[in-house]
Amino acid sequence: MRPVTEVDDRLLLERAAGAGQMEAGVERDIAALWQRYRDTGDPEVRERLIVHYAPLVKYVAGRVAVGMPANVEHADLVSYGIFGLMDAIEKYDLSKGFKFETYAVTRIKGAIIDELRSIDWVPRSVRARARQVETAMQRLEGDLHRSPTDEELAEELGWTLDELQDTLARVSMTSMAALDETLDIAGDRISLVDTLQDLTVALPEESFEDEETKELLRESLTRLTEREQTVLGLYYFEGMTLSQIGDVLGVTESRICQIHTKAVMSLRTKMLETMGV
Repeated sequence: MRPVTEVDDRLLLERAAGAGQMEAGVERDIAALWQRYRDTGDPEVRERLIVHYAPLVKYVAGRVAVGMPANVEHADLVSYGIFGLMDAIEKYDLSKGFKFETYAVTRIKGAIIDELRSIDWVPRSVRARARQVETAMQRLEGDLHRSPTDEELAEELGWTLDELQDTLARVSMTSMAALDETLDIAGDRISLVDTLQDLTVALPEESFEDEETKELLRESLTRLTEREQTVLGLYYFEGMTLSQIGDVLGVTESRICQIHTKAVMSLRTKMLETMGV
């Protein structure tokens, strides 16, 4: 009789092989669907592609939903994203050689953000308070050489702690920008779209700037509190949701949202200050 461990190992290998074959089979089926759709434009094939990639819309909608007010339903974000998915399927070029998922994520997110912006759900007062928070944070970081605590930030602003946390929750909704928005950089007014890099052009200084930005980001991260660093790490590198992070840290999802917003604002303030913008 074979040892139990040997039998178990054999079964695991057989199951892994079977799963690999199944996955390869699915990829072949999807590739065949794409080719058929490109050749015929069959609406039925298009529907099958939409159903297959629908989980991608839910994933993107979940990431965009971070910090949204309670009246913004996740189901609404998904419905907005479906239009982005449909657009991506229509415009995807098989000959380019890159994965559809990579291309679709941008189109889905763009569709959701465009729809949210058309609703105009961020009042001017919230944006004004966001600027107040950033200004106060910049002053405190200059004095303290670290990210200020909520209590220090509230005292600097002359607000109560509850007022600050409510503002952070509202500010978390304002992280989107219009491409035609103008920026004042070194006395010159340019639109945000003019600052976007053409990814088809290789720049000689690209590698150096990338390393410089990473070093700047690393330096800025060290000035955050330990909890802020933990939240950013779990969210951006571990792919956890705010609710899951709240469970890990033993606080509510809304509190995690506030910590996330404050940390991102602190990073942005520090990096802009260092860049002289």
